[in-house]
Amino acid sequence: MNDQSQEEQKSALEQYGVNLTEIAKSGKLDPVIGRDAEIRRVSQVLTRRTKNNPVLIGEPGVGKTAVVEGLAQRIVAGDVADSLKGKQLVSLDMSALIAGAKYRGEFEERLKAVLKEINDSDGQIITFI
Repeated sequence: MNDQSQEEQKSALEQYGVNLTEIAKSGKLDPVIGRDAEIRRVSQVLTRRTKNNPVLIGEPGVGKTAVVEGLAQRIVAGDVADSLKGKQLVSLDMSALIAGAKYRGEFEERLKAVLKEINDSDGQIITFI
């Protein structure tokens, strides 16, 4: 089987995203230290009925990704609200989405495929961009 047909068999999320909960499950994420308050706050925002999209803003290297990885570890450990247990936390790789897109519509098609998978998951996927 060649690389092209293997890529076609992968889902859009598998192609353009990294499942942080799976990585956390396998123990390949470094422990997150000193970010308990931020992780707890992100978790609280995600459990709201409305306005449940947390935004982490900061300079490169301040720990935004560490907070998300810490949340993935807590989801795996079951140390989250019941509404977050069993969810999948996927980090979207925007550069992979854009890379190799020969025309503008191709990027849009890829993004639509990713968004469709997220919608079809019935709220089971949390996306980190």
